[in-house]
This record gives sequence, C-alpha cells and structure tokens, in this order.
Amino acid sequence: MKSSNLVDADVIGDNHIATSIYTPMRPDAFDLSDEQKISIIESKFRDIMDTLGLDLNDDSLNGTPHRVAKMFVQEIFKGLNPQASPKISVFENKFQYQEMLVEKNINLNSTCEHHFLPIIGKAHVAYVSSGKVIGLSKINRIVDYYARRPQVQERLTVQIARELKRVLNTEDVAVVIDAKHMCVSVRGIEDESSSTLTAEYGGVFKQQNRREEFLKYLALGK
Repeated sequence: MKSSNLVDADVIGDNHIATSIYTPMRPDAFDLSDEQKISIIESKFRDIMDTLGLDLNDDSLNGTPHRVAKMFVQEIFKGLNPQASPKISVFENKFQYQEMLVEKNINLNSTCEHHFLPIIGKAHVAYVSSGKVIGLSKINRIVDYYARRPQVQERLTVQIARELKRVLNTEDVAVVIDAKHMCVSVRGIEDESSSTLTAEYGGVFKQQNRREEFLKYLALGK
C-alpha cells in the first residue's frame, strides 16, 4: 500500500501541477563538477538498464549510460546551471519604434519534471520597448535556457516572461507557449493529438485590444 506522500506525489504528477514558480533546487546543487555529476549519473543509469534486464555487454548498449549522463548534464538539463545563462545586452531604441515586437515560432525543447519525458513545441514572445531593445537571437536563447531543465509548462511561461521584463526593464511583455507533452501522448491517456497552450501577459498586453493584436500576429502565415 502506498504512503500518503507517494499518493499525493502521483496526483501532482498525473495532473501536471507545479509547486513553485522557481525551479526546485537544493542549496548544494553545484557542489559537484559536471564531470562528477556525469560519472555518478552514468553509474546509476547503468544500474537502471541492468535492472531492466538489458545486456550491457552489447556494443550498442555499452556506451549508453555515459551518453545519457552527458546528455543530462551538458544538454537537456544545462539550463539548471546559472553559468549557462545567456549573456544579454540591451541597446537604445534609436529607431524610436513604439509598437510591439513579436518573435514567433521559437523552437522549444524541454522536459516534463514529473516523468522526464520531452515537451516539444513553439514559444511566441512580444514586447513593447521602454527605451531598450534586445537582439532577436537573445530572445531565443532566453527561451532555450529556461526550457533546458525539468519543467512544468506554466512555470516555464512565467520564467521566460519575468526574465524578459527584467532584462528590458518593462512590464510590457507577452509569452505564449503551444507544446505537446510526451507524458500525455506516450503514457497515461496516450492522447497524441492534444497540445497545451499557456500564456503570460504583462503591462499593455493586459489590455484586450493589444492582446488581440498580438494573437492576430501569431495567426499570420499559418
């Protein structure tokens, strides 16, 4: 019989509920080097594969624990490390452009923190300059940085919006994410057709007309 804590954890995971706006991290999260983390994860993942009954002497499988460990630390979860945070520079809005700038269809690859399965989709971002502008590629890098960690889509949406507000010194930011969750399509309900939409609107985007203008831009070219 499961303990009440495990039952509660299952309920949270099956319903894809976040417990905090911040990514849950221990204070000692960076006491180990990347190389140490890779070594430990490699050993533990080898145990997982062995428990599943896989023959780790097979040439195709023998290197898998190391590949997975390296992928976890240096690729799909690299956004956990503040050292990987993109270096962002802002510039004066010399063109005096006063309308919203929209960057849409930004590739998004993340991982569900409840089942460690992929979240794949697109992020759409807009802001109205308060006097500063940001290089377009830096918007993509901010999205990617927060996506490259175990996530819940609602939290990811808010984290991207908050970082853009901080960098641009404005509340006039909008973020919409449309993504498919493999934990929905390949397990549980096994629904391959659904996707999840989340949004965060700040400043002028709380006004219905500006929000509708942004959403109309997203529909262009579809």
